[in-house]
Amino acid sequence: MVRKQSDFSVTLEPNLKGGKGTVRVLNFLEKDEMYGAGRLCGISIIPVGCSIGQHTHTGDFEIYYILEGRGKANDNGSECILEPGDMMCCREGEFHSLENIGDCDLKYTATILYTQNK
Repeated sequence: MVRKQSDFSVTLEPNLKGGKGTVRVLNFLEKDEMYGAGRLCGISIIPVGCSIGQHTHTGDFEIYYILEGRGKANDNGSECILEPGDMMCCREGEFHSLENIGDCDLKYTATILYTQNK
């Protein structure tokens, strides 16, 4: 399969998980194209000053790979700065949040996979 960027579906997520602003997601795959292995595979974009609120993963885990920008992450209560080339994984039962603290959009790949087959 080849899918051009212009063909990606776009999801707008206002106040995602209690965060600030609207996160935009460019979906590489739709949930029904993931063979029951997960529910998200794409690029997430957090505008300057916006965030994804703290949340716990139950029944799945999430991987971020930072492409552009600068973010402040909360990884189970430990804060750190994420920049291009950095990865963050939030495993099942763990919690995280992410805030754009840079001067441009924070762009990263986001993949959410189930820990058990759905």
